[in-house]
Amino acid sequence: MNQHDHGMKVRREVLGDAHVDRATAEATDLTSDFQRFITEYAWGGIWTRPGLDRRSRSIVTLTALIARGHDEELAMHLRAALRNGLTRDEVKEVLLQTAVYCGVPDANTAFRIAQEVFAQEVFAQEAPGDE
Repeated sequence: MNQHDHGMKVRREVLGDAHVDRATAEATDLTSDFQRFITEYAWGGIWTRPGLDRRSRSIVTLTALIARGHDEELAMHLRAALRNGLTRDEVKEVLLQTAVYCGVPDANTAFRIAQEVFAQEVFAQEAPGDE
């Protein structure tokens, strides 16, 4: 399996097929090289390294996204963190930790986003039909 294929496999496992399908379907001449780049470099080159498990990588990713104020990406990676096995209580602890090191306003925003994501996840689990 080449780096792109391996990256796509991990990207799908972490972010879910629906997100990856949407991102790749929306690729244009402008964004297709970027999609290939993040699939090969981030997902195939970094997320596949043996030094950290996916739970740990999710914790690092959440912290970095909060610190940089990347709220749209934060919502996506909160869902990924749950998919990677973090519990809601563990996510809460990560967010509390970021209040000290990233700042209270950033953690406040992260808690708001997490509450929205958690509510969406509960709704999705309760909704009948196929995923």
